Amino acid sequence: MEEGMAMKRRIRRIYWLWPLVTVVCGLVFFYFNQSTVHADEPTYTIGTGTTFEPYEIESKNGSYDGKNNGIDMDILKAIAKKEHFKYKLKVMGFNAQLQAVQAGQVDGMMAGVSVTTARKATFDFSTPYYNAGEVMAVDKKSKINSLEDLKGKTVALKAGTTGATYAESLQKKYGFKIKYFNDSNTMWNDVHNGGTVATFDDGPVLKYGILNGVPLKIVTKPAKTVPVAFAVKKGENQELLHKFNVGLASLKKSGQLQKIIDKYLKGNAVKTDTASQRTVMGLIKNNHSSLLSGLWMTIELAVLGIVCATILGVILGVMGISDGKALPWTASTITYIFRGLPMMVLAFFIYIGMPDVIGHKIPLFTAGIITLTLNEGAYIGAFVKGGFKAVDRGQWEAARSLGLPYNRALWKVVAPQGIKFMIPSFINQFIITLKDTSILSAIGVMELTETGTVIISKNMEGFKVWAIIAVMYLVVITLLTWLSNYVQKRMRA
Repeated sequence: MEEGMAMKRRIRRIYWLWPLVTVVCGLVFFYFNQSTVHADEPTYTIGTGTTFEPYEIESKNGSYDGKNNGIDMDILKAIAKKEHFKYKLKVMGFNAQLQAVQAGQVDGMMAGVSVTTARKATFDFSTPYYNAGEVMAVDKKSKINSLEDLKGKTVALKAGTTGATYAESLQKKYGFKIKYFNDSNTMWNDVHNGGTVATFDDGPVLKYGILNGVPLKIVTKPAKTVPVAFAVKKGENQELLHKFNVGLASLKKSGQLQKIIDKYLKGNAVKTDTASQRTVMGLIKNNHSSLLSGLWMTIELAVLGIVCATILGVILGVMGISDGKALPWTASTITYIFRGLPMMVLAFFIYIGMPDVIGHKIPLFTAGIITLTLNEGAYIGAFVKGGFKAVDRGQWEAARSLGLPYNRALWKVVAPQGIKFMIPSFINQFIITLKDTSILSAIGVMELTETGTVIISKNMEGFKVWAIIAVMYLVVITLLTWLSNYVQKRMRA
């Protein structure tokens, strides 16, 4: 009986922290995910990509501003105007888009989606608006001219695409190896730099890229021609699909659809960056707003993530030093699970997997914060527990002998001493959290790393852009390191 009452008291000692967790997470959810609903016109969330030109072409400010934004964006804009609906775009990788549609995170997908038999099992497609064929491209200086030349060599493929499926069907016959990428730009750069010898992609995509300076050449004729269409989850969003089909029929009849396609595939929308725009200073000048926006998103994620993770970590740390077995075991289990899971897997599980279970969408920013909270919180919990245990046991005994109850002894006597041991680890964890935000680019969070990917897709200046991004990270991390050293000196004074 007494043991049961003691357990209840120990549990009550940490319950006061849960309202704080609820308030912080609630503020994050509502502040960053408010949207205005227009009763007169429905608003749909449409998934799209960042590096699949000429289907999607982001403007210099890192958004789709309605000016030369690619075949898909021009078609979607024209249909929305004709059919009286509004849309907001959610930018992410191709595989993430496919999963987001299936999970109900987005209403549809406009990303140069090829209509295949396998995809028809899980998606409903609109009337096709283009037919694309797959081609093989190699570096400009390469001596590879045919599929037969690939034997024993490695080719680059974009995961989840028709080009990848086509290449996989040829692998056994021609004896080549495969290396997968998440975006076209990185894949093409790998071929140019010699990491792989060839790539397979949609003919229009490669043609447009080469027109805009991609240092590759196409060496095969288009094969396995497949239609390209708008996609929704099978059996859902049929009203949106109907509106798209009606609007598309109108574009075809008026000739506007062909004008949009010709605009991008006959060289009328080719970009012409000057040599000065491709210098480091030119890249910074032309993309400073995107870089600052990505940096700010990174800082927001890192700050909010470390705050929420600290709350979770303190709870786990307190549970870990509690008397008895139940609370320490629970804390150890939670820490083991979330330290053991790769962050990317956790991010996909929360953003793509959880909506199927709970029946509701999880906003992208919120999914990112939850991912950081669980992953970083597990690590913080471990060193908080270690910090408390590092305090001499005699301090506990002295506090209790003075009549202080457990919770007051913890926060008035033990915690202040334990924090001195934890401060360096807290600062270090903040730096780690800042860097870990880059992993969230996998689910489409437009932080600094994803911003760099988008910028490179527009100019192919991989070395220079990644150097700029690296310097930005180093500046922020250096400032945090100085802060860490200053705080530690103050704590020792």
